Amino acid sequence: MSILLNKDSKILVQGITGRSGLFHTQQCRDYGSRIVAGVTPGKGGIHIEGIPVFNTVEEAVHYTQANVSMIFVPPPAAADAILEAADAGMDLAVCITEGIPVRDMVLARRVLESKKMRLVGPNCPGVITPDECKVGIMPGHIHKKGKIGVVSRSGTLTYEAVKQLTDVGLGQSTCVGIGGDPIIGMKFIDVLQLFNEDPATDGVFMIGEIGGGAEEEAAEWIKENMKKPVAAFIAGITAPPGKRMGHAGAIITGGKGRAEDKIQVLRECGVTVSTSPTQMGETMQAVMGVGNAKGKKA
Repeated sequence: MSILLNKDSKILVQGITGRSGLFHTQQCRDYGSRIVAGVTPGKGGIHIEGIPVFNTVEEAVHYTQANVSMIFVPPPAAADAILEAADAGMDLAVCITEGIPVRDMVLARRVLESKKMRLVGPNCPGVITPDECKVGIMPGHIHKKGKIGVVSRSGTLTYEAVKQLTDVGLGQSTCVGIGGDPIIGMKFIDVLQLFNEDPATDGVFMIGEIGGGAEEEAAEWIKENMKKPVAAFIAGITAPPGKRMGHAGAIITGGKGRAEDKIQVLRECGVTVSTSPTQMGETMQAVMGVGNAKGKKA
């Protein structure tokens, strides 16, 4: 079992003929992902690296039965690409594109409420089920199959947490980078619900950052609903108010969104929070009660 992706997922790539799209398509295929099609309007009928390219997602789905889309479409057209995937009946779209106008995503998010498709991103590293399938830009070699689910707003810190979980022998069940934009698809709670129901996941590591209230909402949900242990790290404790730090959604405004407040709420709700990005693996070990970190305080 896994969440969102497995070895049987059939993936198409919107924007496959672009430089980034093609490079990461090859990386995903080399990892073992089943890339069955690409979509670039006006280039239907060609093959690129042996992968058939179609003009529309609907056409690609008809001929290949693809059920997952990886989106590398440039920002001005990316929201339309997301909606095209949803209209074609995809189960999941993972949008890597950074810089999509907020207005476009507000409209897209509203339309998606009436669709069956789940959206991860935009502006995210993607989703990976170790040793089975990856859809995104994360380095596959640092991942190891295990029992810890990872959900994160940050790309780079996701890789750091994964490497530490691998190094301490815990590994990962599925890793989901939800993205750091103000308007995204799946949020922390959506992913936590899936991990809570997943028999392959024994615990969860959550990575948040300054800005917004998603971490606080997740903390309250964890307190009321989570059946599995959760550890976390919140980035941005030294960030000055009013200054954007990396992601478009990572900004402290109106006295809200501070790292200290998020950490406090998480701890009050029973989540163990790592005090350092270098101790995420040890913190998860302590929470799970395994390895050399047993009994350590995070």
